[in-house]
Amino acid sequence: MNLTSIILIAFAMSTDAFAAAVAKGAALHRPPFREALRTGLIFGSIETLMPLLGWGLGMVATRYLAQWDHWIAFTLLLCLGGHMIWAGFGEPEDGEEAPKTRHSFWILALTGIATSIDALAVGVTLAFVEVSIVEAALAIGLATTLMVTLGVMLGQRIGALIGKRAEIIGGVVLIAIGALILFDHLAAGEAGGLVALAS
Repeated sequence: MNLTSIILIAFAMSTDAFAAAVAKGAALHRPPFREALRTGLIFGSIETLMPLLGWGLGMVATRYLAQWDHWIAFTLLLCLGGHMIWAGFGEPEDGEEAPKTRHSFWILALTGIATSIDALAVGVTLAFVEVSIVEAALAIGLATTLMVTLGVMLGQRIGALIGKRAEIIGGVVLIAIGALILFDHLAAGEAGGLVALAS
């Protein structure tokens, strides 16, 4: 596998994380660049570890996980998105703290895990081609760090335009990402079943 292929895979793996980062950035009030970079580093670190974890699990464990990965991602994103929507509809009370300028580490980590579960299977897939799994994982992590950092900054602009209800829209986006992941896997499974029946 050449460098161009690795770069394309790296950026393809970062698309879900980028969309989630836009939603997270929109829910914040003027987050500084260091918060965007912090978010990027959290997502990027997780996205780096996932292919390595998939590599280590091996084909049997990954086949089992592949039956459930889309449901895990959907459930996590549904819960996180629902929490954001709930918070967005909440009315501020007197004496409430200033609008938040950062998300907790655990919220970001859970979102990062939910958007990178597919990277487990990628780690196993890369085991069958001539490529260093470490180099590929680092490329995926760097691409995700860059895309998520940019996503948070872009989300900040969107949040400034639509006001305090940005968190509601961000929650809807996370749920939509989860639904798309679920739909893609279920549709692929149906297509595979039809092919098997036809043959």
